[in-house]
Amino acid sequence: MTTENFDTLIIGFGKGGKTLAGFLAKKGHKVAMVERSQEMYGGTCINIACIPTKSLVLSAEHAATHQPGTFEEKQMYYSNAINEKTRLVTALRKKNYDTLNTNPNVTVIDGLASFVSPSEVEVTLSKNQKSLHIQAGNIIIDTGTEPYMPQIQGLEQSQRIYTSTTLMEKQRLPHHMIVIGGGYVGLEFASIYRAFGSEITILEQRDTLLPAQDRDVAEAVMQTMQGQGIQFHFHANVQRIHDEAEQTIVEYTNESGQKQEIKGDAILVAVGRAAVTTELKLAEAGIATNERGFVKVDEHLRTNVPHIWALGDVNSGPQFTYISLDDFRIVRDQLYGDGKRSTLTRHHVPYSVFITPPLSHVGLSEEEAKRQNYEIKVAKLPAGANTRAQIMRETTGLLKAIVDAHTNKILGCTLYSAESNEVINTVAMAMHADMDYQILRDTIFTHPSVSEVLNDLFSLL
Repeated sequence: MTTENFDTLIIGFGKGGKTLAGFLAKKGHKVAMVERSQEMYGGTCINIACIPTKSLVLSAEHAATHQPGTFEEKQMYYSNAINEKTRLVTALRKKNYDTLNTNPNVTVIDGLASFVSPSEVEVTLSKNQKSLHIQAGNIIIDTGTEPYMPQIQGLEQSQRIYTSTTLMEKQRLPHHMIVIGGGYVGLEFASIYRAFGSEITILEQRDTLLPAQDRDVAEAVMQTMQGQGIQFHFHANVQRIHDEAEQTIVEYTNESGQKQEIKGDAILVAVGRAAVTTELKLAEAGIATNERGFVKVDEHLRTNVPHIWALGDVNSGPQFTYISLDDFRIVRDQLYGDGKRSTLTRHHVPYSVFITPPLSHVGLSEEEAKRQNYEIKVAKLPAGANTRAQIMRETTGLLKAIVDAHTNKILGCTLYSAESNEVINTVAMAMHADMDYQILRDTIFTHPSVSEVLNDLFSLL
């Protein structure tokens, strides 16, 4: 059996790993990049998450604006959107592959990796199923996550079950899509497909929507989505799924334990994600995982085996592509910096949920600030108070800021409004710079712009 030696082996073509591969190659390292699927060059974001979903968001908003009448007209918009998404993803996937594959210090290997020992990995090659052994001084695990599939009777047998990955390959627009799970992924897809024209019902096991958000924000989101025609059922425990000729029946129990059923022609399962680690045979290398299969790491992203790191979603950190990029920075800092950067120095990370309008947040919520015994000042403003929002005719939403009453430092901010995914970065920068809230209150922004709503919001404190 052939054995090849590399300075660094990276398993998984994700954001953190691919960026690290390029960096180390410039430093003269001989790098092996192993990826099990040719459909995943570039990682989760490019292929099955951020990029394709945001492409669909834009197309869905365009479709909603033009208000196609018949279902076939809606189907036309949807088909065009899927084609555009595919074009975009294919182009970006090729670009990412070519960037590394043309690098003389990087060898891209298509195959399934599994550990033989702490310093040796066996790769079953995709093209011929032959095995290659790779030895490396440093090993990076960057295999990401995949949709978690719960144990529900009939789920595996149904022909109408989709995940966030497989739904985006569906060529026909669902008439009625049932979403199992009311988390961020479920809400995003519900918003997208409702805008295309599907009837949407969300089954949520918990008793409330968006438990990490303040109740006023969560209520604003739910009211808006209900106004868009999305139906919610809480305390919904799905018991059984079975197909009929044209539809699938989802049986669940409600808060009172009564059995209910609902029919749809597409069922999206969106109840979380699982680590892609089973086939890695991590035990052969002595690599520790948690009870959910995610790789355990320290604040420098090292596993319990000192020369092995885990980057991105697989290490159970926040599942955002920009966190994966920051994971790269942490490892880079250990190899070629002063080693001070770590997950403990990572603060004020913003995020956005791309419903319509997008929900964006950074820092503490009001409830979190109270639980941490801060004395706070709270400002709230309707999104429609912004002139630019009025011009765009996108006035739905709520803006909220939390400030320390003693220091005037910004503790947190939630923006449920058009373009909030852009504006939240300005708030995060102010928090990173340890600015008083008055800076955002008094900064001169262009007019009319969405950003200038920060003047109005922070003027209320």
